Amino acid sequence: MRLKIWEIALIVALAAALLGGTALAREQTELASKLIRLHVVPNSDAKEDQELKIAVRDTVLDVTQPLLKGVASREKARAVLEKNLDAIAAAAEKTIRKAGFAYPVRVGLETESLPTRRYETFALPAGEYLTLRVTIGEGSGGNWWCVIYPPLCMTAAQAEEAFADLTEEEVRLITEDSPPYVVKFKVIEIIQSIREYLEEKGIL
Repeated sequence: MRLKIWEIALIVALAAALLGGTALAREQTELASKLIRLHVVPNSDAKEDQELKIAVRDTVLDVTQPLLKGVASREKARAVLEKNLDAIAAAAEKTIRKAGFAYPVRVGLETESLPTRRYETFALPAGEYLTLRVTIGEGSGGNWWCVIYPPLCMTAAQAEEAFADLTEEEVRLITEDSPPYVVKFKVIEIIQSIREYLEEKGIL
């Protein structure tokens, strides 16, 4: 089957984009390999469910902060969290019941594909990240993300201290607001979308 000119052009453009984005994708992958995100998904977008989401988030942070204090690597942090998933779930469930709800809660460690996300003191590019996912009830509401390892969910001063575990280039990648880094985030997000499209079509 002969390809049309526009199809050839599209394939060439996609190939060029993938090749050109390899270094950027590598930066994101290396950064992601040092982080564990926290992902709290509420039952719905109803006001009371969104408020419950924040209460559960605070509970999870209260439980995980002492557990991860002094942990020197992501793999050790992962092992600590895996060992304490039941305790984290029990604490979240207690908060839910105290608030007067009967929602079930599911807590697990999984790899998720997440979009670019901006926080108060830093931003993270789109890509795949290991996450501690806490799902409340139906899990269909607007969710909340941050980073629990290193502990970047905290105040600006605490976040700055946590940056010590990252390289100078990685800190610049997630904290710089200048155009080059904004463009980097967008390119990484585009490359991820292209890869997902090609995988879906069976090309990769």
